[in-house]
Amino acid sequence: MLIHRILLVLAFVLSAVAARTASCADGFEEAQALYRQGLRDEALARIEAQLQRNPRDARSRFLQGVIFTEQGRDAQAIAQFTSLTQDFPEMPEPYNNLAVLYASQHNYQGAREALEMAIRAHPDYATAHENLGDVYAALARASYQTALELDKYNRSARGKLERLGGIEPGAASGEIPAPAAAAPGAPAAAAVPAGQPAAQASPMDVSAPIRAMVDSWAQAWSRGDASAYLSHYAPAFHPPGGEARSTWEAQRRKRLDQVRGVSVTVVSPQVTLENADRASVSFRQNYASPTFKRTTMKTLRLVRVDGRWLIEREIAPTN
Repeated sequence: MLIHRILLVLAFVLSAVAARTASCADGFEEAQALYRQGLRDEALARIEAQLQRNPRDARSRFLQGVIFTEQGRDAQAIAQFTSLTQDFPEMPEPYNNLAVLYASQHNYQGAREALEMAIRAHPDYATAHENLGDVYAALARASYQTALELDKYNRSARGKLERLGGIEPGAASGEIPAPAAAAPGAPAAAAVPAGQPAAQASPMDVSAPIRAMVDSWAQAWSRGDASAYLSHYAPAFHPPGGEARSTWEAQRRKRLDQVRGVSVTVVSPQVTLENADRASVSFRQNYASPTFKRTTMKTLRLVRVDGRWLIEREIAPTN
């Protein structure tokens, strides 16, 4: 039951992270107490004050992500958990909670990949193993259902689907009910063996942090957060049109400062790994403001810098 796991990991994280990162405890402990009383908005206010003092406080950031999730603010929760995976890649819990959020959005590819990253970070993390099993079971249901839709007399597929609980025994083929909280459906791939060196990672292994980075980039753009937006660009970024980096940055800051009611979404990102430190991601970019809408196909050339994937070049029909 994947979606329930986002709260079950909370107690573990709030104790375990204390040993991994230094933080000013007072603000977090106040926020945690308010959270336990059900005062979510008040807890968020304490967290925001705490993060002003200590932006890297992983416990406060994690709790903020959990509260965002409970409040249905999925985009903000994804951005927070994604930033935690980038700053603290050894922590499996943010990957697990990203998987919960991706599953709730029917992004089972992202959910599976995030869980594999959690297991890669912590091979003994039982919650991620169980949740990954839920995703694989959902995948199997979807595949057997497709087989039945293509061949309604396929008794083998029907029997397997019945055993997985996808349909009632003997019933006609139909829509597969979702698991208790996670719904069916991602393409399968073998899990990465625990302890496999990062240098041997396959394109599937790295696609989760790359997709998360692109989501974070789009969210920063939507918020008009120029500093967060520009932090996704590599030092060697080549601005479109060959203009100077300083000129491009100044123009982007000016435009983002004027952002009001803008939404930037990334659709169907496809990741290609060139080598251990270079990749590209192609997607459909939907931009909408109160007065303008546009859909553009875009490719980002990426480079890994100090463990983070950053944008080195943007390629689009027009920029």
